[in-house]
Amino acid sequence: MNVAVIQFPASNCDQDAVHAIRVLGHSAWLVWHRECALGPADAVIIPGGFSYGDYLRCGAIARFSPVMQAVRAFADQGGLVLGICNGFQVLTEAGLLPGALVRNRSLQFRCEHVFLRVEHTRSPFTWCADPGRPLRIPIAHGEGCYYADEASLDRMESNGQILWRYCDHAGALTDAANPNGSLRNIAGVSNERGNVAGLMPHPERACEPILGSSDGRVVLESMLAWLQKRGSLAPRPVAA
Repeated sequence: MNVAVIQFPASNCDQDAVHAIRVLGHSAWLVWHRECALGPADAVIIPGGFSYGDYLRCGAIARFSPVMQAVRAFADQGGLVLGICNGFQVLTEAGLLPGALVRNRSLQFRCEHVFLRVEHTRSPFTWCADPGRPLRIPIAHGEGCYYADEASLDRMESNGQILWRYCDHAGALTDAANPNGSLRNIAGVSNERGNVAGLMPHPERACEPILGSSDGRVVLESMLAWLQKRGSLAPRPVAA
């Protein structure tokens, strides 16, 4: 499988994402924000960092980059797009994912390991996961509090769009396990179609035991395995 990793000015997890995909035995490359094409991509990752210095709002400027037109076209054709941390923020600002990411409840930058509960395995980004085993994955953000109005949250719940929630080591959804005040302990969501997802924790930073956890592999492995299965069933989206 081939994964395009978008690179904005001040991205700082782009190389991590490329490395993680290569560790899993697949091809990955960087696509600069001024580019208008993604290349022969089977999937796209929008990585973490501080795109454009997080001026105005996190992700608010990156959404206007030329490359985002290609990302939107790719997603419209059914291509898989995963936004991680700042990438999640970019996708919400671009309207490719519902809701918004606002300042952490503590008003502090949080950099630590957290536990995630996989809500279901019907998503391309979760289908290799064991729903009964919490994932230990790091976070590093100051604006990771997920917000949407109650009607939208209820609709997302019924549609299965909430993919990951912050939990404790046993999988319980507690306020103490919520590092940023996200509504309903939400750590990551998908669009209605299910082909675009975003999460604040960093799975690419938890893909090798030397990093303290390899639990992040399941997120990327799910995406890649789903693509391999789909490859024999449907044509690959044409990269813009």
